Amino acid sequence: MSSSLMVGIARQDITPPIGAWLMGYAPGRRAESVGDHLNLTVYAFESDGIRSLVATADVCLMANPLYITVREVMAEASGVPFDHIIICTTHTHSGPALRGTPGGVPQDTEYIDRIFLPAAKKAAAEAVAVLRPALVGIGEIHSDVGVNRRGMKLDGSIVLGQDPHGTYDPIMTVVSFREPDGKPIGNLIHYGAHNTACGKNPEISRDWCGVAIDRLEAESGGITAFFNGCEGDCGPRLANGQTTGNYQLALELGGHAAIDAVNAWRSIKEWRADLPMKVIAEDIALPFKPMPSEADLIKEIETMGNPENLVGLQVLSYKALLGRLELIRSGQKIESEKLFHTTVVSIGPLAFFPIPFEIFSRITLRIREFSPYPYTLSLSNANNSNFYFPSIDQIIRGGYEVWAFTSFNAQPFADDSEQHLVEGAVRLLNTLNQK
Repeated sequence: MSSSLMVGIARQDITPPIGAWLMGYAPGRRAESVGDHLNLTVYAFESDGIRSLVATADVCLMANPLYITVREVMAEASGVPFDHIIICTTHTHSGPALRGTPGGVPQDTEYIDRIFLPAAKKAAAEAVAVLRPALVGIGEIHSDVGVNRRGMKLDGSIVLGQDPHGTYDPIMTVVSFREPDGKPIGNLIHYGAHNTACGKNPEISRDWCGVAIDRLEAESGGITAFFNGCEGDCGPRLANGQTTGNYQLALELGGHAAIDAVNAWRSIKEWRADLPMKVIAEDIALPFKPMPSEADLIKEIETMGNPENLVGLQVLSYKALLGRLELIRSGQKIESEKLFHTTVVSIGPLAFFPIPFEIFSRITLRIREFSPYPYTLSLSNANNSNFYFPSIDQIIRGGYEVWAFTSFNAQPFADDSEQHLVEGAVRLLNTLNQK
């Protein structure tokens, strides 16, 4: 066995047909054209006889059972253990519906069975089949493509927009792989910002990140894909002062992202072959809030009014309250925490840390600060998706994301869950680093 890193990259087109429902905003809209094609890209890594897959799909979100199914399909096709696979989404709001949206669109099961799962299977098998010795180069650049999107009005209320004073992660990272003779294998771009620049457009699109992907691919000659980081409270920094626009605005911002990605790639000075790949899969526990009394729950349900008049996200909130009431009345044991089985992959100084939420930037900044890995890439909506995960300093501010965090689950997570996630993440990263 050799400690030299082996890398294989494969990509499959997952563009839905014209007429498919586009997911991202409710109510959904039908695709009228293809602005740019969607892909599912798989990166296979091997070192010391151990293999892993890290994949990204140009879709918004997946239903949680689908994350499991995709990893199972990829494991069967590639021979890579289920626990060694990470699958995340770019969070484009101009892709197919891989999860149903109340008041919006149903899950597109035909698309999943006919296009998405076959693509995942084929890409996983191909990525392993083309594994070859690789050199790794890593570049970083300060990028203002993203901005905090939790705009604050004069009265202190939070709205979706741009907050020039808010937290965001300005670091764009490009990881590049080439063969020992210099032949390109591929790249990945990591950055944290919603892919919502297109707004409620009728075009199928990867959104702003698609322009950066295509430009870096043309410059480098290697397959390129995008991995989204702290997009929970970060959106695209559009010229209209919002975080939504139209397809033209997405292309405009994508041009800026493309310049940053190419410059980050060009900044790479060192290419290394002696970087070991490691994998760890362990649990991280996040605490639940104490369950309210039955009387308080009934009162809260009644304040929502006639359930037939509820729309969109209100439906999820109402169902969550009913779920809490049912849990209390069932006499079942009320759990104090939820365990998330987490797979972390590292390559030398680089670590992929999947987070099953739309994570806020302050949390990923803290994880990176205390991580033993200089390049710690937190991945949103990875291996699971449970709506937003705000940092504790934003709970008091409220707003759409905080409301989702506190309202969508039968057992909401505690307000200080950030601290448990950060400590759990750093524990896993330290354990992996010491293997």
